Amino acid sequence: MNALSDNTIMLRVKAGDLDRMGLLFERHYRALYGFLFHMTYQREASEDMVQTVFYKMLRYRNSFTGDGEFVAWMYQIARNVIKDNVKKNKPGNTYYDAGEIADRLPGGTSADEGFEKKQANAGLHRAMAKLSDDNREILTLSRFQELKYQEIGQILGISEGAVKVRAFRAMQELKDIYAKMER
Repeated sequence: MNALSDNTIMLRVKAGDLDRMGLLFERHYRALYGFLFHMTYQREASEDMVQTVFYKMLRYRNSFTGDGEFVAWMYQIARNVIKDNVKKNKPGNTYYDAGEIADRLPGGTSADEGFEKKQANAGLHRAMAKLSDDNREILTLSRFQELKYQEIGQILGISEGAVKVRAFRAMQELKDIYAKMER
């Protein structure tokens, strides 16, 4: 069962085998949550948005053609859900600052290693939060979600070369922000 590709499973869902959606949920929940959280830094809202993404995938399953990668289609829906969430700007969403985010990250094997890792992660997350939404998105997709530039190009509707350029520029901006914070 797990040997089936995401595209094959989604095509079966499209054909009416809705129970297969659970397998896609199991495969992609964590990565999708990570993407949404890195884009919004809202824990509860990210959990809600994951559910919304899967609901929309089920609702709009007929728009999945199978020509492109399932992951690209899923992240396109996720990007739209983020935009909808920003437009709604629901009261009651919990926003976290980078220090609180770092407190939730797993530590190292010793107290010192854990502290150092938390400090480094907190700095990284503070720097990421200062990036523009576009730069944070491209770094999240390429570095945290470990998607290929070709897949990111499909998600963003741009060429693979443009993704490489944007990722390079975003990384340079992140390095500059991080260096300024370290001073």
